[in-house]
Amino acid sequence: MPRGGKKGYKGRGKQFSNPEEIDRQMRAQREKEANGGVERESASDSEEESSSEDEQDQKKSGVAGLIEIENPNRISQKSKKVTEIDDNAPKELSRREREEIEKQKAKERYMKLHLEGKTEQARADLARLAIIKKQREDAAKKREEMRKEKEAQEAKSKR
Repeated sequence: MPRGGKKGYKGRGKQFSNPEEIDRQMRAQREKEANGGVERESASDSEEESSSEDEQDQKKSGVAGLIEIENPNRISQKSKKVTEIDDNAPKELSRREREEIEKQKAKERYMKLHLEGKTEQARADLARLAIIKKQREDAAKKREEMRKEKEAQEAKSKR
């Protein structure tokens, strides 16, 4: 039966690069960094570099000789003394805290404009209030007239 069961094996075989290829790539990268991106192609230079590379490979053992590691997390954290910590320095806010503060400021600005009557909602509210006041005044006048009419009818019926 083939690898992978009945359906067959579709994956590729693993390919590993050899140490010479890795060394050549690392040398080319160092040359680019040292020469500002310009590569040298003379045979004598490459022979000298390979001999110096061999010396460095002998010093490094294991995987460290093959791979140059630049792990930013590997930097040791320096602990600060209590006397070095500045209490007056502004504290960095998290994204949520900043958004919350911005939201509160925006709300305060809106309420200030709303109280001044400069927002659309405030204008609509004031117009609605004016209409309601007018309706209430009209209703009060009507009630007053009805009350007067009733009193007048009662006065006529008593005579």
